This record gives sequence, structure tokens and C-alpha cells, in this order.
Amino acid sequence: MIRVLVADDHHLVRTSIAHLLNAEADISVVGEAADGEEAIRQARQLKPDIVLMDIRMPGIGGLEATRKIHRFTSDVRILVLTAFLEEAFAQRLLEAGAHGFISKGCQQDEMVQAIRGVFAGQRYVSPEIAQRLVLSRIDSSDNPFDQLSQRELQVAMMIVNCQKVADIADRMFLSPKTVNTYRYRIFEKLGVHSDVELTHLGLRHGLVDGFSEVE
Repeated sequence: MIRVLVADDHHLVRTSIAHLLNAEADISVVGEAADGEEAIRQARQLKPDIVLMDIRMPGIGGLEATRKIHRFTSDVRILVLTAFLEEAFAQRLLEAGAHGFISKGCQQDEMVQAIRGVFAGQRYVSPEIAQRLVLSRIDSSDNPFDQLSQRELQVAMMIVNCQKVADIADRMFLSPKTVNTYRYRIFEKLGVHSDVELTHLGLRHGLVDGFSEVE
């Protein structure tokens, strides 16, 4: 039996995925998480075989949650669930310990296939995401977020997902002053002057879902 933890901040998405997966004879959903911190706690407590991980969730988010789960429970395999992914961000996730990527728009059969493949030790990239990654290689424009450190990228993702400095500080166990230092360093590196400009840049480069629909 493949034991799966579903991590997504949308309740309806989590419960729908759990319902679909529990209908499979060889898959059992053992837990659901609404944010990165909860995903880490449940992964350590429940020891699932697979974590189906949304990237953009409240709190530390899927990237940092992937990194921490891989560090503390390396036997757990992480399948990233995303609507949009650029090559540079995919590389960060692979370095953090992700074993595959699957599109939120996929069919049930593909999700089940991906889970079984990753459980068997394979890597899986859905065709839709693979095509986007190939196209991003063809595009000669660099992703400005590549120049950020891991911690700066984590702070940037939390900012573009509308989290306040005080909340970021609390979740990252930092002082608000330290978070603001990261914030201004991010602004300087990316050539932006406000959270709004940073959010627009994040939309353009895949840190926030939705750009592909409005482009």
C-alpha cells in the first residue's frame, strides 16, 4: 500500500485529491496538510511514502517544506503539484529533494501513474510541465530570481503571496528587522522598489500562480 500525504492550502483541492486517491486499491491517503509547517509535522509523524506537495502555500511554502522533509525524513518521496513552473525553480526543487512534478490540471490517471512511478524510485515530470521547461530553456531571458539566495527566495515567495513582515518573521523564527533586511536586499538585487513591483515580477516568473492565464 502506498501511503500518501496531501499538502495543499485549498481544502476542496485536498479533499478531492484524497477522495480520488483513496479509490485506488493500492493507495491510501494518511494525512492532509494546509501549509508547509503542517506538512513537515505530518511527514515526520506519519512517515508517508509520498508527499503530494503544493508549492505555494501559506507559511514557509512548498519549497522550504520540501527541503526540510527531505533533510529529516529522506525516505519520503516528494511529488510537487503545481500550475506553473520555470526551469530555475524546478532546479531549486530538485536540489531541495523533489522527485517529480505534476500539473494541477492533470487527469486522475496521470496523478496515480506519477505516484506509483515515484514510489517505485523513478522521477516523473508531467508532459505539460516538461514542455514548459523546454520552452523556458529556449527563452534566452534570464530569471532574475536566480540571483537570490535560498533564504532570500523564501522571503520573496512569502512577500508575493501577501504575507506581512511580522508573519514572515514569526514563521521563519527571525526578527522583523532581519526580515526587512532580506526584503530590501531582494529589492536591490531585483531592481524593484515595493512589494507590489515584486509581486508583478513574481507573476511574470512563476512565483505566483495565474500569470499564464493573464499573459
